[in-house]
Amino acid sequence: MFTYLLRRLLLMVPTLLGITVVVFAIMAAAPGGISAQSLVEGLNLEPQAKQAMEDYYNRMYGLDRPLPVQYLRWLNNVSPVGFTMDGDGHLSGFSLWKGSDLGTSFRYGRPVADLIAERLPVTLLLNLLSIPLIYSVAIAMGVRAATARGGRFDTASGIVLLGLWSVPTMLAGVLMIGLLASEQYWQWFPTGGLSTLEAAAMPFMPHWERMTDPLLLLALSGLSTAALVALALYAPRRVRAGAAGLLGMLLGGLMAAQQAGAGPGLHLFLGGGLGGALALTAAVAGPALRVWLLGGLGAGMGMGLALILGGDGFVPGFLLDRIWHLILPVICLAYGGFAFLAKLTRSSVLENLLSDYARTARAKGVEEHEILWHHVLRNSLLPLITVSATLLPNLLAGSVIVESIFSIDGMGKLAVEAVQTRDRELVLSVTLISGLLTLAGYLLADIGYAIADPRVSYD
Repeated sequence: MFTYLLRRLLLMVPTLLGITVVVFAIMAAAPGGISAQSLVEGLNLEPQAKQAMEDYYNRMYGLDRPLPVQYLRWLNNVSPVGFTMDGDGHLSGFSLWKGSDLGTSFRYGRPVADLIAERLPVTLLLNLLSIPLIYSVAIAMGVRAATARGGRFDTASGIVLLGLWSVPTMLAGVLMIGLLASEQYWQWFPTGGLSTLEAAAMPFMPHWERMTDPLLLLALSGLSTAALVALALYAPRRVRAGAAGLLGMLLGGLMAAQQAGAGPGLHLFLGGGLGGALALTAAVAGPALRVWLLGGLGAGMGMGLALILGGDGFVPGFLLDRIWHLILPVICLAYGGFAFLAKLTRSSVLENLLSDYARTARAKGVEEHEILWHHVLRNSLLPLITVSATLLPNLLAGSVIVESIFSIDGMGKLAVEAVQTRDRELVLSVTLISGLLTLAGYLLADIGYAIADPRVSYD
């Protein structure tokens, strides 16, 4: 195992060099290339100022040098081991640890490391919220669908997941903003950004002027959550399906009532659609999934009712304001992921449930619950580990579509801006870091194979 890891680590170096060479060559071969003249085109400058700007770019980035020299210059800057330069850009010596410099952005005129340090926390926040949601929902739904193969939950979840997977992220984001953030419909969420302008002056935690308001919030949310959880766990199927359907019809009617001039058709569509969806969920979902869905709905209803009945002195605080802004982007990032992973989990679990070792365990009298969670699920994790190899680069790359739609300044949006403006230093730096994280993710996936399945060996 140690020899395999050492070999993989050594192979990362030429692989990263190959990635950066390809990206550098593509940018150089693009129409217009990367030169000082191309960087100052379109600027309304006098000839003397334009020439001074070209001289600055040539001196700063060596753009008047041959392409191999430009690449080697960039590689020497980012490598901690290499040649040192004097003030005129000439070689002055060799150092085993001179530090790494990602360069200065063409567009922003700032160090690339500072730009990445500003945008990376935003992208990490979005992904660290969406990834646990994706895997928890996907594993729960996939295992449930596999154990109830051909049942109502398997059929209903398959239709829903296929529908979610078929909706493009761009369309889903636009529809969310148009329906849930627009003044024409339900302005429940903000249209974009991560916080309001007033959030910086707010306290971090929510604040109430009256002490009775938080008590009312806790009481109503607790009671409504407990009631719906009890309904999900202990009520007969027809009772809980009917109660969930009536609750959905009530919520749909309230949503329709918020629209000026809403006719009976809108009430029927929203009430019937939401009521049918909740009734179907309460009827066919497993206990854990019912508790998760209905309990969350009860908590949201209790909090909404408490805010309506409470006083006007409620200040959401920086925390709730940030959560309020993140709800739609996180949903937009997560829905496609758990739709794909849930189907993958179902197929993997179903294959292992029908395998020889599972039948042997049943013949020996092992309980089905123990077979599923102690034997089958562990072997079913291998496809999920393969998919998880892309998590590390995704943490950096972010989602270009989601960040653009919701006006979030993250790494995805920064990478697109860098490509559009031919910001060579920024593009190469993002490519280098993304390539490093991708290779590290594949290495961690190989290690995960050996941990999940003792039969996997690299010796």
